[in-house]
Amino acid sequence: MAKNDGQIVIKKYANRRLYNTGTSTYVTLDDLAEMVKKGEEFTVQDAKSGEDITHSVLTQIIFEQESKTGNTLLPISFLRQLIGYYGDQMQMVVPSFLEHSMRAFTEQQTQMREQMNRAFGETPLSKNLQLPMQMVEEQVRRNTEIFQQAMQMFSPFMKPPAKETRKAEAKDIDELKEQLRAMQSKLDSL
Repeated sequence: MAKNDGQIVIKKYANRRLYNTGTSTYVTLDDLAEMVKKGEEFTVQDAKSGEDITHSVLTQIIFEQESKTGNTLLPISFLRQLIGYYGDQMQMVVPSFLEHSMRAFTEQQTQMREQMNRAFGETPLSKNLQLPMQMVEEQVRRNTEIFQQAMQMFSPFMKPPAKETRKAEAKDIDELKEQLRAMQSKLDSL
């Protein structure tokens, strides 16, 4: 398997085809998404120039996932905030903050799964799942507050969000709550 410092190299050709040098096969963006989910490390290089284009390909995967599933991970209010940081003095801080936040979220998710297994055993469907759903709602609320506080700490002169932004954030939270209720209903019916 051809690897670059332990990572698989994916070559992107001018015809937009992706070639996995580790398996000597052509792959799709969906294949790369699966590799990410499995924790496989890879870099994407332009086949002609050798330039590392991993960032743009991963961004393209996110765009496609967001557009085709209908279940978006990135609320509109978050996207607006993120766009607002481009060209801002805080632009250099945001990537490390987001990376740290995702790492913390992953750790919290693991802890929550362990707590649920301890509390409900291996078959949580046979138990009342109202408490775990409340735990998820609480975690989402806390993560949102932490993100907002951190951004205000890094940008103390930033004005509070406009009324429209607060309404959009409230709508996003309401949508998340509705999705959680729907999941609860489906689980209850099982």
